[in-house]
Amino acid sequence: MTKRKTFGLLATALMGLALMAEPAAAATATATAPAAPQSQGLHGNNPPQTEGSSSRSRRRGSERPAPRQSPEAIKAAAEGVLGTAGITSCQVTEAVSPGIVPTGTVYEVACATGPGYILIGATPPTAIDCFELAGTAAISRERDPTADTGLQCSLPANNNSLAVIGGWAREAGVTCTIDQAVASGKNGANMVYEVGCDGADGYWVERGANGWTARDCFEVMSARGVCRFTTPAEQNATIQAKLAGTDAAGCTVTQSKLMGHNANGRFYEVKCATDGEGYIARVSTEGVTQQIYPCATAQPIGGGCTLTPVPAPAPAAAPATGGRA
Repeated sequence: MTKRKTFGLLATALMGLALMAEPAAAATATATAPAAPQSQGLHGNNPPQTEGSSSRSRRRGSERPAPRQSPEAIKAAAEGVLGTAGITSCQVTEAVSPGIVPTGTVYEVACATGPGYILIGATPPTAIDCFELAGTAAISRERDPTADTGLQCSLPANNNSLAVIGGWAREAGVTCTIDQAVASGKNGANMVYEVGCDGADGYWVERGANGWTARDCFEVMSARGVCRFTTPAEQNATIQAKLAGTDAAGCTVTQSKLMGHNANGRFYEVKCATDGEGYIARVSTEGVTQQIYPCATAQPIGGGCTLTPVPAPAPAAAPATGGRA
């Protein structure tokens, strides 16, 4: 039976966060917890190594260069491996053979659209897309800058993650200027990608049965996920824009977070540059700010503000007592 292996990038689910209720609606708001893509190694395997791909591979001596073949022969052989692996979406535009591993010949292919692949002509064949390999390598290097990440895609045509993943994000409704993109993990069988936005909140994007969907990093981070390409300053700028024309327009946002959501919209807390000033903003699903709650009176909203501590009310004065006149 043909098998297509996928290396690394496993998924776990994050807990849901029950958050708050708006008094007027008396409805409970909960943060939707997106799946948390994680890299957990290769189930005991390593990415394919070829001669020259690392000092460790040279020491092992178990790989060797591929025999000389014409570009046409390499392309035909690679197309055969793709077909056996059941990958029909790739129209091969270029193919090379970096070497041979004990299980078979290694190929790299670039496709007319979408990611390219590293292929191993084994029985059954192995196919790993270039974005997934790059995502695994990025996570490994974050943990250890000297990590051996194995063979990576090297054809210039496969250096296309920003354009391709950015296009998928557009399909999911992302409108920002995308400046970074990477495969970050899996949610079940679905690959999850992170995109960074220039000066604004980023997103996780995922293709499910009904097409592409996006979760912004406010939501991802409220459910304890990680956005590598989004800074606090970018999130502050995003919520700052939502305060324009409201009672909180004069607030210079220095901290912000998503508290949760209910049927009436999302609830964000912001801390302002002015000492002691902060707000909770209710924003509709269309992104329009509909209500502003000053932290001083926002205690009923999910327990109130935490970024801007509100002084406790002074205790009531004891009633005066007096003797008889």
